[in-house]
Amino acid sequence: MTKYTDHLGRPVVAVTGIGVVTSLGVGKQENWAALTSGRSGIHPITRFPVDLLNTRIAGTVDFLGSSNQGATALTYELAETAAAEAIGQSGLAGAFDGPLFLASPPVELSWHSRFAMYGQSDEQEGYARLLATASKQNGDVFDSVMFGAVADRLADRFGATGLPITLSTACASGATAIQLGVEAIRRGESDRALSIGADGSATAEALIRFSLLSALSTQNDVPEKASKPFSKDRDGFVLAEGSAALVLESLESALARGAKVLGVLAGCGERADDFHRTRSKPDGSPAIAAVRAALADSGLGEDRIDYINAHGTSTPENDKMEHMSLSTVFGERMRRLPISSNKSMIGHTLSAAGAIEAAFSLMTMLEGVIPPTINYDNPDPAIELDVVPNAKRQADVSAVLSNSFGFGGQNTCLVMAREPV
Repeated sequence: MTKYTDHLGRPVVAVTGIGVVTSLGVGKQENWAALTSGRSGIHPITRFPVDLLNTRIAGTVDFLGSSNQGATALTYELAETAAAEAIGQSGLAGAFDGPLFLASPPVELSWHSRFAMYGQSDEQEGYARLLATASKQNGDVFDSVMFGAVADRLADRFGATGLPITLSTACASGATAIQLGVEAIRRGESDRALSIGADGSATAEALIRFSLLSALSTQNDVPEKASKPFSKDRDGFVLAEGSAALVLESLESALARGAKVLGVLAGCGERADDFHRTRSKPDGSPAIAAVRAALADSGLGEDRIDYINAHGTSTPENDKMEHMSLSTVFGERMRRLPISSNKSMIGHTLSAAGAIEAAFSLMTMLEGVIPPTINYDNPDPAIELDVVPNAKRQADVSAVLSNSFGFGGQNTCLVMAREPV
């Protein structure tokens, strides 16, 4: 007899559809083939001039039609493409008939568009035209800079119910969108939810801002080697774009309509870190608490986790903090527990990262293959981890922990299982 509720009496939340777009390609199969072969999607930036910039590489998605139409347009196309794949796999026809949760970057009018608008008339009229972007007097521009505009369009496109939710919790955003979908189903508000993380904001402004924070790698000469999580010579993350979508359903609803269950979202944990705007608390206590909260929520002990999909940004401080936090939770087992970072190949997709890594975590269980951490040629002796170096590994994985630790102290961890816990 199938058990439809978890250890706390809540509906078991199943995944019935997965969609992915990254710099490695469109669709989960193309991405998975590249990821497990250790191929990098990092390349020189061609979208805007980089001559005077310290960082000139990124994981931009340049092969979609909207790649040169601004962050809002690209974020929408990324989200729409991933969602269409996920819904198609789920077998749901017609209107989606469930809530939509979108992790999206804060949007703003690009400087190119601002200057173009300003230059269309004299100084006084140009200034007035810029002010009009904050009102409905200029409908197209207004829509392009409204934070909820992308989610509104997605809700109309797929027939989501209720008010679509747009959220931004920095690098944890994608995982937070999944958590909100899980909670909506657990509360009995809906039988299904569509959770999406999308980010097409690898703009010149974003590159400069992260550079000023000394957060980006400056190893431009061989772009595909720049992201090197847990290596001694890591020097920062690589800015990237992408999207992932999950169709979440109560297990009872999914089985009742004959859907194939791809995995289970067993646990979610989050904790805030109030230490610093960008740095993590030195003792790692918020990250430790987030991991433990996710495990407790799932009903699984530390010994049940077979693989960890790391946050693994390739920044000197984050990788050290993540190692310390996981070693505190898992103890000596952390020396032999496989952990790898997809960011070594796709870069840091910011608002989309948590969703993309959750999608890859589910595929790890489905395919029985752990993607590698590439560029691991100079191990950091202070970080003793089995990072699945440079080559994929066959493994029987029944439960995964996926970590997302964001700027601003927003930490979200997800536990996924192959079967209901």
